[in-house]
Amino acid sequence: MNTSSEQSSAPRPSFLGRFIRWLFSWRTLRRTLITLAGLFTLIALLFAEENWRGKRAWERFKSEWEAKGERFDLAAFLPKPVPDDQNFVMTPFFAPLLERERRMANGDWKDTNTLQSTLDIYVGAQGATPSFGGLETGKLTDLQEWQKFYRSHTNMPTAPLPQSPAKDVLMALNQFGPALNELREASRRPYSQFPLYQEKDPMFPVIHLSNLKSITTVLRLRAVAFLADGQSHEALEDVKVSLRLADTLKPEPFLISHLVRVAILSISANSVWEGLSRHRWSEAELVELQKLLGTIDLLADYEHVLRGERAFGNAMLARLRRGQGGGDEPADSGMQGVRRLIRVAPTGLLYQNQLRINQVHQLRTLPAIDAAQHRVYPDQSDQLADAPEIRKATPYNVLARLLFPAFGKSHARTARAQVILDQATVACAAERYRIANGQYPEKLEALVPRFIEKIPTDVINGKPLGYRRSDDGQFVLYSIGWNQKDDGGQLVFRKGTTPRQNVDQGDWVWSYPITK
Repeated sequence: MNTSSEQSSAPRPSFLGRFIRWLFSWRTLRRTLITLAGLFTLIALLFAEENWRGKRAWERFKSEWEAKGERFDLAAFLPKPVPDDQNFVMTPFFAPLLERERRMANGDWKDTNTLQSTLDIYVGAQGATPSFGGLETGKLTDLQEWQKFYRSHTNMPTAPLPQSPAKDVLMALNQFGPALNELREASRRPYSQFPLYQEKDPMFPVIHLSNLKSITTVLRLRAVAFLADGQSHEALEDVKVSLRLADTLKPEPFLISHLVRVAILSISANSVWEGLSRHRWSEAELVELQKLLGTIDLLADYEHVLRGERAFGNAMLARLRRGQGGGDEPADSGMQGVRRLIRVAPTGLLYQNQLRINQVHQLRTLPAIDAAQHRVYPDQSDQLADAPEIRKATPYNVLARLLFPAFGKSHARTARAQVILDQATVACAAERYRIANGQYPEKLEALVPRFIEKIPTDVINGKPLGYRRSDDGQFVLYSIGWNQKDDGGQLVFRKGTTPRQNVDQGDWVWSYPITK
């Protein structure tokens, strides 16, 4: 009769043992599976609802604005192909560059020995190199410094004995003569655009951007040397080639292309400034320059670029939603990490981010530019980084918060470049007046209509540009600048070894240094 006592004294299973048996029991497993299935179903329903809401919101916005004439598809902004034999860039000089971009568009991003079509006035120089003068410094380019640089540089041709600074610089630049002459001849063709690979990612590659800027720098130095050497007709031809190089970027609806074009136009205008400072342009040359500069409407072009940039973003997001990516970049490309992150997000969140980006463009970015009124609005531009739609971080505006702070700066750079072009146009007319009358006019109104049809207004406030004739017989022509304050043509310089205009403070001034 020891059975009950033996049973009562038998060890009971531990709590851990009982828990393990419960955890792996069929009843627990079934409940867990049912719970997980319900949870996954709920998540799937939430994703589906979010995807439906996001897509519906985007399509409603798109339809509403398309009915008002807006376009959101990239195809509407990409340039149409033009005949190769009528295209400026289809010339042997650019052939290696075009071939490399074609291979990169097809996925071959390896760096090869293929020559990039570019020019370098420093030809690999180390250490300190000469700089340019211009509006930003208020000084003329010192050709003597360039003469010293080239005569001490073994990679550049020089005369046995020193000549004038201008002649020595021109001799050093002779090594670029055949390429520049080829570009000069090709620039007379009616069309000017680089191929964009629409079936791939049409924005990439764009390695021609840096190359164009380097060519323009060579043309600038040669034009200044031509002017100093009394060859203003040759300088004019180099300025015209520079302006045509800027034209190659006008058809590209991308912000980066626009900003490089702005830089090239500013470089070209500085070449004009150097000739005006030295009174080297003839009446006929001034008429031609005035016409070329006066027909450039950067604000209208910029509105097109903003819409193109918006359409490009839409195309990129559409490709990412389809899992296609946006191009075959190198493995270490930062864009690959962004794409991997975006691919795991619900498509509804992508649609909502797309909606927010397009809303900010439509409601904030575009209204800050008014090409029809020849205006840029600094207050609206500066507030782009703090627009109500992106002020508070949400899952719906992550991409917009990364994107829009840069647009305020591009607005300012575009406004500044348009002011320089307007000032250059007026300055050419004023120089023609001086040639005819022996002095600059007392007021700009005296230029109308003989020397200019209409005086452009200040893009900042819509009022006439500031103007006064100075005591040294020169003049000061100015915009009130980004601070929207009339400082009477006062320049503010940034500190540094080479002081340059502070474009955020003071006025944007066109004036000439005192020359002996």
